[in-house]
Amino acid sequence: MSATNNFEDKILRLYLENTTAANIGDPTGLVGSTTPGSVFVSLHTADPGETGDQTTNESAYTNYARQAVARSTAGWTIASGTGDNDAAVIFPLCGVTGSTITHFGLGSATSGAGNRDLNGTASLIVNAGITPQFAIGALDVSLD
Repeated sequence: MSATNNFEDKILRLYLENTTAANIGDPTGLVGSTTPGSVFVSLHTADPGETGDQTTNESAYTNYARQAVARSTAGWTIASGTGDNDAAVIFPLCGVTGSTITHFGLGSATSGAGNRDLNGTASLIVNAGITPQFAIGALDVSLD
């Protein structure tokens, strides 16, 4: 069984935009958080898999830190089963030690082994002096 595009959009809106997913279970549906917070984008040097946490294969380039993106319509746009970032996601300038990024994750923590909820592929080569970033719309998040 697979989810419909309508259901996928509702769940992505709930997770990324903090928008209530109406008519799931009852007319009230799945209600968004009173304090929406952020999701934290992590960079990974290999696929963290289905069971890994936010630290699994996480990049460790010099000065690396996860980046927060607001759970709001200012942070994300959902259309046709895909969520896209509404602003550039900019990571800290790489110091001496670089990294080759193949995946990104969305999770719950600014650091440590937080829950990694969604992941996708990315292609970034991070060398000394480079500021890694994803342009507007470059992070594609889907549930398929």
